[in-house]
Amino acid sequence: MPGNPAEQPGAAGAAGESAGTGAARTGGAAARGARDVAAQGAGAAADPRAEHRRIMIILSALMMGMFLAALDQTIVATALPTIAGDLHGLNHLSWVVTAYLLTSTISTPLWGKLGDLFGRKELFQAAIVIFLVGSALSGLSQNMAELIAFRAIQGAGAGGLIVGAQAIIGEVVSPRERGRYMGYFGAVFGASSVIGPLAGGFFTENLSWRWVFYINLPVGTVAVFVIAAVLHLPRSRTRHHVDYGGAALLGGAATAIILLTTWGGTTYAWTSPQSLSLATGAVVLVALFVALEHRAAEPVLPLGLFRNAVFTVANAMGFLVGATMFGVIIYIPLYLQTVHAASPTSSGLQLLPLIIGMLITFITSGRLVTARGRYKVFPIIGTAVMTLGVWLLSLLTPSTGLAVSSAYMFVVGFGIGLVMQVLVVAVQNAVPREQLGAATSSTTFFRTIGGSFGVSALGAVFNRQLTANLPKYLPPQAVEQIHGSTVTASPAQLNELPAPIRHGFIQAFDASLHTVFLAGVPIGLAAFALSWFLRELPLRDKAYVSAAEARDPADH
Repeated sequence: MPGNPAEQPGAAGAAGESAGTGAARTGGAAARGARDVAAQGAGAAADPRAEHRRIMIILSALMMGMFLAALDQTIVATALPTIAGDLHGLNHLSWVVTAYLLTSTISTPLWGKLGDLFGRKELFQAAIVIFLVGSALSGLSQNMAELIAFRAIQGAGAGGLIVGAQAIIGEVVSPRERGRYMGYFGAVFGASSVIGPLAGGFFTENLSWRWVFYINLPVGTVAVFVIAAVLHLPRSRTRHHVDYGGAALLGGAATAIILLTTWGGTTYAWTSPQSLSLATGAVVLVALFVALEHRAAEPVLPLGLFRNAVFTVANAMGFLVGATMFGVIIYIPLYLQTVHAASPTSSGLQLLPLIIGMLITFITSGRLVTARGRYKVFPIIGTAVMTLGVWLLSLLTPSTGLAVSSAYMFVVGFGIGLVMQVLVVAVQNAVPREQLGAATSSTTFFRTIGGSFGVSALGAVFNRQLTANLPKYLPPQAVEQIHGSTVTASPAQLNELPAPIRHGFIQAFDASLHTVFLAGVPIGLAAFALSWFLRELPLRDKAYVSAAEARDPADH
């Protein structure tokens, strides 16, 4: 790819780069680039109020789809202890989350590239349908293996929802103005994060944990029809070559890495044949992926993007922030329900400070980015505050008051909210239009695989620590009973234990989760160190798709 796209942030630069990339082989990129520039000029002259209304209509459709995907990242958190007790799967607890994150991770590059090639609206609708099928099947699960498999189907659809929403808004809103609308996406993420744990707790206590998944069906059905009615984007009829081989290799490598972090040191020793095979497989698959992408006509993840310093640093930071965020969101409810005997609904309410902190900085950072046209300071401050908050969580004890634990969670959320959406804006601002989907999907890919890695790695730390701590607080007979799966983390089952056994079990949990939170501190410190290397480019003032194009559903 000639030149670095990060060096030419203007509309003319983006059009010029379009003519110099692989899309030029079809002979249509130059014309499309010229049309984009002309359309941007027309869009600039449009009534600002009409333009804002247009964007808000599109946003309403996108946010419904994103709400579904974001909701199911958190709605299971407060239901997990009960699910583990009902389906007898405490040892596989983290896989209910990991399976969802893993398949959404694997699918994001393919969703992003297919959107670049064939148009984003139809793929966005298809992602909703896949997500709803996975939701229905998850609610019907009869054992932990079925639930994990159906959550994987859900995740495959969720990958398309998250990437599609971010890529579509990347087409219709300029990077400079995108900060203004980041707050709306932040509000959806924050609302789903609030509603998720609360709904999970409410359904678990009053109906069944299965309604955690069934609730998606009516919301998703409405989303499909709303998107069909209000979202119109220009499409291309160019012949394309889909890089299915690259997507398969990348997915296989990601799977091997997650399995290694999940099983290594717990189910299998790090030096066991199984762990060594997974490590070797991951290395081989990555090498094959790199070799294939160099020859692919339209690679699912163009390797030239990694020569863009903004792209590389932002995605490395996204990986680390995702590992921290998902690890915290999953293990705080487990801590509250087990150590503090909170009900599922109560533990969801106690997560509100974390979500409020995120929501405040999602909105304020977005507006400040738009007002100032600068973004680098927010990831620097955000990663520092996030790391401080995770360290504070490691200080929690059974006697810690609600006000103190709420303050600690608020600090974590405040830091995360300063980072997440700003990284997406930075990446989208640094690439040309024909790579928008691939670049946007990469931000989701690396953040989500970071989340999978974080949940798996912290789950391995938790399992290892719990195994070591139980004999310190319980007699051998009780430890043997627990390892035989007759006792789980379900609050109802814990309440039925004799008081001395319950007390020892809670102490072991507290000591184990203390180590889990402490293990998240170096991850946050690494993200903070990287934030200083994030290059700050001027934010473009023009969108890729004009108001006229977005209103016209005809092919262009």
